[in-house]
Amino acid sequence: MPKKHHAIYSDPTGAAAAASPVNRRTPRAKRTEPTVIEKLPTASSVTVAKEELVADRDAIARLAYSYWEARGFVGGSPEEDWLRAEREVRETLAASATA
Repeated sequence: MPKKHHAIYSDPTGAAAAASPVNRRTPRAKRTEPTVIEKLPTASSVTVAKEELVADRDAIARLAYSYWEARGFVGGSPEEDWLRAEREVRETLAASATA
């Protein structure tokens, strides 16, 4: 069976391609929302966020330890102390951010 050739490929002048409205490119609309790279945080904001996270973690650890210390280093749960301290530190930070 003979192969069929498309008019674009068999026309050396390209007249068929120029006449075909399907092959004309239309310009794309410009994007209005930021790209993924534009959404990425900057190095300085990441550094600040890490420093705040470390400070928060230290504050939580100190507060959780104080709960254990207040119980006389007996009983309780380290996880419950940590969660309670974490909740209180976050509430304090939220209150200071809104004030």
